[in-house]
Amino acid sequence: MKSFGNIAKDGQVRAVASGALTDGKAVIVNADGTVAVVASTGGATSAGTPVVFRDSDTGYVASAYDTTNNKVVIAYTRTSTGYAVVGTVSGTSISFGSEAAFESGNSDFHQMAFDANSGKVVIAYHDQSNNDYGTAVVGTVSGTSISFGTPVVFNSAYTIYTSVVYDSNAQKVVIAYRDVGNSSAGTAIVGTVSGTGISFGSETAFESGETNYISAAFDSTNNKVVIAYQDTGDSSKGKAVVGTVSSTSISFGSIAEFETGNTQQIAAAYDSNAQKVVIAYLDNGNSDYGTAIVGTVSGTSISFGTAVVFLEAEAARTGMTYDSGAQKIVLVYNDGGNSSAGTAVAGTVSGTSISFSAPVVFESGGTAHLHGGVVYDPDQEKVVTSYQDGSNGSKGTSAVITTSGPNLTSENFIGFSDGAFATTQSASINTANTIDRNQSSLTAGQTYFVQNDGTIGTTAADPSVTAGTAISATELIVKG
Repeated sequence: MKSFGNIAKDGQVRAVASGALTDGKAVIVNADGTVAVVASTGGATSAGTPVVFRDSDTGYVASAYDTTNNKVVIAYTRTSTGYAVVGTVSGTSISFGSEAAFESGNSDFHQMAFDANSGKVVIAYHDQSNNDYGTAVVGTVSGTSISFGTPVVFNSAYTIYTSVVYDSNAQKVVIAYRDVGNSSAGTAIVGTVSGTGISFGSETAFESGETNYISAAFDSTNNKVVIAYQDTGDSSKGKAVVGTVSSTSISFGSIAEFETGNTQQIAAAYDSNAQKVVIAYLDNGNSDYGTAIVGTVSGTSISFGTAVVFLEAEAARTGMTYDSGAQKIVLVYNDGGNSSAGTAVAGTVSGTSISFSAPVVFESGGTAHLHGGVVYDPDQEKVVTSYQDGSNGSKGTSAVITTSGPNLTSENFIGFSDGAFATTQSASINTANTIDRNQSSLTAGQTYFVQNDGTIGTTAADPSVTAGTAISATELIVKG
């Protein structure tokens, strides 16, 4: 049987179904001529061969993506000294330039972000060689090399659990951290990059009690910084707060609780397609299971949906980024139920919930220092995760992850299934200028758009694909 092109009735076509088709569901045509329902079923589908970037004991790994030079930058500890290296992604692999020191003394708790306004990376860290002060340094990428300015102290006290995020609206870097010199309060400060240096405003506490496992994300829709953390002073609950940057200062709204139990290994990221913040964590109150929850920012507040388990085992050292090409949240973690293997899953946000793909192992041995080492390369449309490979001499290692996204493109939508069909059956499809009578709750005269999950709505998704115009509550003229 031909896979596509047989005329059915009333302008319909017949085509071989690739997977089951649901009555009235939006349909695409595949490259082989078969048809399939529109679905957002992508996931972390594959991982390339791991590549060593540091051939000795490597710790406290952090990453950022330099969009000016299209490079991945990785910071890490080498024999207690802070170093960085530049990586270039090609296909499913990554290559590296020469490493450069950014701190001559002992450093750890590295985190970093790319400042798009200045075209520089900013690394924040705990400077053990200088009274344990919180310190930041600006890095400049040139080709496959990186050079650094003079380190600047942003907190003259013991500083750990650092997180760094770039506020693209204010064009500032925000550093959140545990200020041990101030009763271990959760604190944030705004940094301004100029040349190869950085200056800071006044620090502001977002949590007066002892704070751990801090992770920040920037909500580019609402132009807010969201900081998630463990409130150690309140039974180690998981909490979050919304911050607003103004000039060189930051102010905070009310604190919201997202987990009542002991919450550890927190990571936060922003899904710009769903316009939601996602927080992942180890739920100590639920067998250390890997868990994620979706947050919605409104003004200076944040609210949460229902938590979802992504791993029914201990999920340690969790890291997270957003893959804008696939429109997925990508989580990496140490799978305590599988010999501590480095593992990735892709998450799809829908409303105030999130669902996950099947897991993909990128490193079969034990992995560590994953938390800050995952970043998205938009130029190559790949996720790069960097870590300490415990099964290979604790070497610094990176793996490239390929994430598949929605199967809908701007060109492959052909219509709606006229009935329910099993895979390989010859299916009837209502195509352009036919009337699909299998819809519900439509408004006559309204234009509808195909959504990435196969539903239709009155707002265009990305890509923008017009489904047609409603002529009744159940009928739609398919777009020609």
